[in-house]
Amino acid sequence: MEKLVIIPTYNERENITAILDAVFSLRQGYHVLVIDDGSPDGTAAIVKDLFASYPGQLFLEERSGKLGLGTAYIHGFKWACEKGYNFIFEMDADFSHNPADLERLYKACKYEGGDVAVGSRYVKGGSIENWPIDRHIYSRGGAIYTKLVTWMPVNDPTAGFMCYKKEVLETINFDEIKFVGYAFQIEMKFAAWKLGFVIKEVPISFKDRKVGVSKMSKGIIKEGVIGVLKIQWHSLFKNYRRRVNAQNSETKVKRRELVQEP
Repeated sequence: MEKLVIIPTYNERENITAILDAVFSLRQGYHVLVIDDGSPDGTAAIVKDLFASYPGQLFLEERSGKLGLGTAYIHGFKWACEKGYNFIFEMDADFSHNPADLERLYKACKYEGGDVAVGSRYVKGGSIENWPIDRHIYSRGGAIYTKLVTWMPVNDPTAGFMCYKKEVLETINFDEIKFVGYAFQIEMKFAAWKLGFVIKEVPISFKDRKVGVSKMSKGIIKEGVIGVLKIQWHSLFKNYRRRVNAQNSETKVKRRELVQEP
């Protein structure tokens, strides 16, 4: 199994069928995991009704309530690694991310040396459509602020359209990822960068949602501003690398020695 797209949902009944159809219509071998946080509008039920249309390709994980974007993705990352997927994608359900761009993110990791691919609005060729001026100011200002504080060489640190190689997600200690909202995307990129993985930015055209309600709020923006400072400060005292069980490490060494014997 090669490619898994993770789509977190909360009240996305207007979009979920169309976005799933769009991903599967690419016919590029994508599987999709929808993680629904107890949507009262019946989003999960719609996904279940589509199982018959996409057998063995569409999966659903239901959670009891709104537990945060970050915890949804981490739940999906762990699920993907356990199932053996090699490339794991993040994507919104509202068509702000164009499903056709999935292949460009995939190629950046598969063939162009990236360990993490970011669908970026703020590199040459990237753009944003349908945003009011205040959203532009918040987003662009936040990106510049994040780059100045963390020194991370990523122009769009809050981007949520991503591709990770499995090795990246198997290396990151998710227990050290503390943010669940706006700052989650920043912290994941920061962790990957601090661990030495290569991040490549792929220009995309980001379109504001046309159907449904935006999840952006003042609280999320506040988390981003304060969160960036905390991410940089805490990085001085913690290691994002997942600890490997000592017994497992010893076993791996012994296996490697056996392989090397003539």
